[in-house]
Amino acid sequence: MTRGPVAVLICDPGLVRGFWLYEYVPLVLDTQARRCPFGADIADALGGTVTVTAVPIPSDCTDGFNEPYFGRPERFLDPVAVRACSAWSFVAEETRARYVGRIKAALADGSWGARHGALRDAEAYEGSLVLIRSVR
Repeated sequence: MTRGPVAVLICDPGLVRGFWLYEYVPLVLDTQARRCPFGADIADALGGTVTVTAVPIPSDCTDGFNEPYFGRPERFLDPVAVRACSAWSFVAEETRARYVGRIKAALADGSWGARHGALRDAEAYEGSLVLIRSVR
């Protein structure tokens, strides 16, 4: 029980699959989406006057979830970076290796750059990270 405003920062599963990474690692992001509550469900539970605001992720964010690498896809070739996001641990090792191979191939053949290269210059990315605020 709390009095006053409540703020909850979440990864909204309804927005997870909009990230470019879904093209390459769908089971990882499907797993991530299943593990997170929907923002609307949290807002309903909190009640009061609720606002939901997208939280831009800066290009130099060092947190270990997937979206901070929006403009740095090479990070997904680093096993340490991949292990930092727990959703990757819920898919088989063979699947992880295949997915990393997809990203590596897309970087090597230029297809990632052709589709998403503008993200390298973006200052921030609005993805699935949202702030839910409730005031009663």
